[in-house]
Amino acid sequence: MSRLTEEKGGDILLMMGNEAIARGALEAGVQVASAYPGTPSSEIIENLGKAADERGLYVEWSVNEKVAVEVAAAGSFAGLRSLVAMKQNGVNVASDFLLHLGLSGTRGGMVLIPCDDPGALSSVNEGESRHFAKLLELPLLEPGDFQEAKDMTKWAFELSEEIKGLVVMRSVTRLSHASGTVKTGPLPAEKRKAVFRSDGFVIDPETGPVHTMPVAYWHPIQQQKLKKAEALFEQSPFNTYTGPVEPELLIITSSACTFYSKEAVNVLGVEDRVGILKLGTTWPLPRNLMKKHLSASKKILVVEEVLPFLEDNVKILAAELADETGVKQFFGRAEATLPTTGELNPDIVIAALAGILGIDYKPVPQEFEINANMLSFGNAPSRETTFCAGCPHRASFWGIHNALAMDNRKGFVCGDIGCYTLAFLPCGFSTLKTGHCMGAGTGIASGFGQLGRFGMDQPVLSVCGDSTFFHAAMPALVNAVHNKSDIIMVILDNSGTAMTGFQPHPGLKASVMGDDVPDVDIEAVCKAVGAKTAISDPFDVEATEAALLDMLRNQTGTRVMILRQKCALSPERKGRKYFEVSIDENVCLGEKCGCNRLCTRIFRCPGLIWDQAAGKARIDEVICAGCGVCASICPSGAIKKAEVAK
Repeated sequence: MSRLTEEKGGDILLMMGNEAIARGALEAGVQVASAYPGTPSSEIIENLGKAADERGLYVEWSVNEKVAVEVAAAGSFAGLRSLVAMKQNGVNVASDFLLHLGLSGTRGGMVLIPCDDPGALSSVNEGESRHFAKLLELPLLEPGDFQEAKDMTKWAFELSEEIKGLVVMRSVTRLSHASGTVKTGPLPAEKRKAVFRSDGFVIDPETGPVHTMPVAYWHPIQQQKLKKAEALFEQSPFNTYTGPVEPELLIITSSACTFYSKEAVNVLGVEDRVGILKLGTTWPLPRNLMKKHLSASKKILVVEEVLPFLEDNVKILAAELADETGVKQFFGRAEATLPTTGELNPDIVIAALAGILGIDYKPVPQEFEINANMLSFGNAPSRETTFCAGCPHRASFWGIHNALAMDNRKGFVCGDIGCYTLAFLPCGFSTLKTGHCMGAGTGIASGFGQLGRFGMDQPVLSVCGDSTFFHAAMPALVNAVHNKSDIIMVILDNSGTAMTGFQPHPGLKASVMGDDVPDVDIEAVCKAVGAKTAISDPFDVEATEAALLDMLRNQTGTRVMILRQKCALSPERKGRKYFEVSIDENVCLGEKCGCNRLCTRIFRCPGLIWDQAAGKARIDEVICAGCGVCASICPSGAIKKAEVAK
């Protein structure tokens, strides 16, 4: 038994935010959970997957976020409590079904947990999921610390069953991935039996069929649910106030920004001047609670990430209440007291607070800041953003880049989202030329592949990972085949959803619960839809370049090249070397070689280092993963590889 499944409760544990959310779901009696992997949300499902056998749950990594919501909704329709998690981008993917689910309602408690990434620490955008709650007319919760992450998750299921609708609970990176103390509660012994009733009256929400028609009937009911949630929010213990009765300045905040606001007030020592209204229920706003606190102060600072969602809604409410609360002066992101983009931190909030209150505050002496910057600039080792040592993507992009160069028709590659997005940078030889969302690479390429009729004679390639293939790239491939687009789709198959921690996908024989499941053959799928398909090992540089060049020069139509090699950090490969790699110092001429240090200047695997004193390349034996690719790219044959016995 793990601490996550300790039944009695009452323990005080150090938990990561996502672990606390998983524990809260278990305390609520969740029985169905689904998700598509995405940082910073992935650990919620991973933790529930570990508890699946012991707690009798069904947990799955779904093929994408829309399907994940649909799977969880089935559990709710059958009367079970269900949870679905995703990163902020996933809400966009799931929004079609969510729009209809909001209207049809739910039966068993159902909670959607989007985890946003302010500052784009592990994302390619700062997308906001909170606006979807308002757009979809769903209640929105935001925990302000780790105890609330657990307690609020449990309460979200109860709220969902109270209003018979989906509840959204938003987390952010600094809450999902940081850790704090959590007091656990007991786990329920009761297990519900799944029964789907559809034999009742057509508009009976408990026994009738589940659908959105007639919309004119269901839409007012959906809005009544939101009104009911607002009434419950008026007394919610997750909305708290600390500070003087009539503060000079009222801070309204939520989520991880609660930490920053508390620290800012404490550092400046203005507890007697500033009040903090921490909201856990951020949509719809509890009108009476807000009126009480808006009436108490003339100046309002809203501290939130990223867009002014809370700020805008507070302003609308303040305008409606102006006759009762008076005119207010607002500070926040909209008028740039706080930065309009990026993640906040205590220093930023302190600076904003000091400016409003007229406090002369300097976080550190200027001399200290200059000295710290000089020391870090001069003494910290340079670390560029790059692929891991032994990453097959480096070898794949080496092959793609060289094949396009040999073809010499200014061909280009449309990129996608994954570890391989780094191929925009020198570590991927700047191979990628477009980059948007999952599946977009092949969709964009499909469009480029139609432009030959307008004079475009450049070869068009796209790349996507194996997990992305199932998530969003399959429809784009079908579109390309059906519309006869002249493209090469390169699938970088490294046997897992590597970027988010090796979660399994439909191409593998394992599930999140550890069960054996049938795998879906990527090559067979591509051939079945009519694409000419080939497979190559990117570590076999010569064969990969030749195969790509053959596709470029001798084939037309929609072609697929699967470059298959396990990720260097995968459980199967981690710590296992294919080759022992060494440098023959008698052959390596360093800068005197005609290659001009191709290995350390261009290929730039972290396992290769340049010994300036000796004028030779070296192998960093601690970092080298033993893929042996560098031996293939050394024109003088100075890099040697010897196969390691299995």
